[in-house]
Amino acid sequence: MTEPNFPADQATDADIDFRSLPKVSLHDHLDGGLRPATIIELAAEAGHELPSTDPAALGQWFRESADSGSLVRYLETFDHTVAVMQTRDALFRVAKEFVQDLAEDGVVYGEVRWAPEQHLRGGLTLDEAVEAVQAGLDAGVEEAAADGRPIQVGQLITAMRHADRGQEIAELALRHRDKGAVGFDIAGAEDGFPPSRFKDAFTYLAENQFPVTIHAGEAAGVDSIADALVSGRALRLGHGVRIAEDIQVDFSPEAPDAQPGAGQEESGVAMVTLGRVAAWVRDRGIALECSPSSNLQTGAIAPFGEGIESHPFDLLYQTGFKVTINVDNRLMSGVNLSDEYELLVETFDYDLDDLLEITLNAAEAAFLPLEEREALVEYITEGFQAHAG
Repeated sequence: MTEPNFPADQATDADIDFRSLPKVSLHDHLDGGLRPATIIELAAEAGHELPSTDPAALGQWFRESADSGSLVRYLETFDHTVAVMQTRDALFRVAKEFVQDLAEDGVVYGEVRWAPEQHLRGGLTLDEAVEAVQAGLDAGVEEAAADGRPIQVGQLITAMRHADRGQEIAELALRHRDKGAVGFDIAGAEDGFPPSRFKDAFTYLAENQFPVTIHAGEAAGVDSIADALVSGRALRLGHGVRIAEDIQVDFSPEAPDAQPGAGQEESGVAMVTLGRVAAWVRDRGIALECSPSSNLQTGAIAPFGEGIESHPFDLLYQTGFKVTINVDNRLMSGVNLSDEYELLVETFDYDLDDLLEITLNAAEAAFLPLEEREALVEYITEGFQAHAG
């Protein structure tokens, strides 16, 4: 397939209807994507106290609390969302609305990650929790299709890093393969809880040919990424932005007219040298599930600078890494995927060709059979061509 080369006059922010572009969402947490109004209604039913019972004020509270520069503080906001997701009806509703919001945003394929072990306080079993979410996802997909917004969604069954239920959750994921579960993940506090804690579970998954993505390179550095690749056999990296710590960029002043990637020096030629881990990730096309706004909020890009322009996304993109665009947690960051597309266009001057390439990175990294990935690539490409008109 030959990718289209869109006219330059289609590249400006004003020319792009970001929501109409067909998008792929690989890194999106179910408990980080609730509607504030839904949280308020479910909290009233559960008797859970919230910081506010006004939807606008509650949404603002989540965004301000998450915008601390600390992953630990960021994760604390989930105490409220998880608290209202403890019954079958609540899980069904949240999952259904999750799909509705994805489809409204132009997402045509999404993988929804969540940790069933955190949703058992109301008496559900692990399997009942997964079945409730799948029923909600199916209902959302059916409703979106009826509205002319086709979307396909799969579950990423997640184990919490600080718990000791890795093998149990891996077995849960396998019980639900072919019934909605498409992959496995570990999440939670990364620093101090390496993937090697779940080594046996990852071996079990590999023996059963079940794909794995691992949060790595967000709150910890290159060693965490290496462990995800070795102990976890990760096919994708959740965030993975700190792989840039294994990249050395040197500048030569010999060609002052050169145009280095965004975030680099304004003049000169950038000479890029990859470390062994970075080279392994790039050369094998291991996708990076980058979430620009979230990465700024949690301090994941602090080693590279303070603002979004310091995000290594463009460095990684320009040097051939399989970068993808994601939201991580729509509620906490106050963004959808269209917003993240627009943010990258504004920050790095990307055009439709860039956005298509990055979107196809995600489609090709989806935990789908080859034939379905090829069909998804074709569908997305046609959608971008229709946008270019």
